Amino acid sequence: MEYNIALSEDETYIILTVKGEMRREEAMQSNLEAHALGQELGIHRYLTDVREARNVDSVLGNYKFAYEDMKQTDEIDRRARVALLVSPADHSHDFVETVSRNSGLDVTLFRDREEAIEHLTKE
Repeated sequence: MEYNIALSEDETYIILTVKGEMRREEAMQSNLEAHALGQELGIHRYLTDVREARNVDSVLGNYKFAYEDMKQTDEIDRRARVALLVSPADHSHDFVETVSRNSGLDVTLFRDREEAIEHLTKE
């Protein structure tokens, strides 16, 4: 898995772009780095672009990612609003959205980039 972290042009959200096969360990590492940048800049909104990434983790791995990794790691921003941007035909990330939302995280899946950005930038 490869990833890149950048600041949006208007400096209102962090962009995490992921490519390749995703598993919970690598996803957690990229989230920790993105959230560290968000903390440094005082930003709580994240566009996670996984249009070129496929979630290959197990159901249990996805569950642990949402309920353990993201919820129990102090470096993860509990106020974060996350727009998860996926490829239109890719449903490998659907369960992550479900368990993330069920665990209390503000994660919403989108298949359209403009809708994802609109979600992130609304008050």
